Amino acid sequence: MLSTGLPQGAVPKLERPGPLRERVYEALLELITTRALRPGQHLVESELAGHLGVSRQPVREALQRLNTEGWVDLRPAQGAFVHEPTEEEADQLLSVRTLLEAEAARLAAANSGTAGIAALEELCAKGEQAVADDDVDLAVATNAAFHAKVMELAGNVVLAELAAQVDRRVRWYYTPVARQRGTRSWIEHRSLIAAISSRDEQQATAVMRSHTEHTRKTYHEREES
Repeated sequence: MLSTGLPQGAVPKLERPGPLRERVYEALLELITTRALRPGQHLVESELAGHLGVSRQPVREALQRLNTEGWVDLRPAQGAFVHEPTEEEADQLLSVRTLLEAEAARLAAANSGTAGIAALEELCAKGEQAVADDDVDLAVATNAAFHAKVMELAGNVVLAELAAQVDRRVRWYYTPVARQRGTRSWIEHRSLIAAISSRDEQQATAVMRSHTEHTRKTYHEREES
């Protein structure tokens, strides 16, 4: 029962989002994350609806949700635009990522078995091939999968939940520097696998911290390269 003192009808009913609304949201978020829709780009409801084969209503609802989550800026009398992240926003996000992933690497070194190591090896080989093929989209996706696997091997549910909250933004920031990081990133992944395989928690922590810091530094230097 509700506590007393609330007038009848003051608490709105909570409606489960419809499947179409959710699919439109996920589609637009994926387009933003992969930078198919670039920071600063004007988002026209009718155009997006046409591309997605839906009416304007679920697009409008998705844009409002994306605005609330910081992916889209709604400007009065101008419309919707993909958010342009500031250097400070990127720095804060990537710094938090370093803390989470360094701890995940330590726990992975303590807990991983042969199956986990083999999975990391497989992902690393896939990422190296993507770089060799200059397939940036696959390299970004595989990089995300590799880090997600390390997080899974850590075996800490709370840590994994926190990492999941920043995962898509990490991909957003990593995409424009993926080609620049290139082979070097996967060499660092190989070093991490070696540390985890050796069950060297201290080394795994150091390698992951260095690895994520390299990405953060490369992001800030991307326009100078």
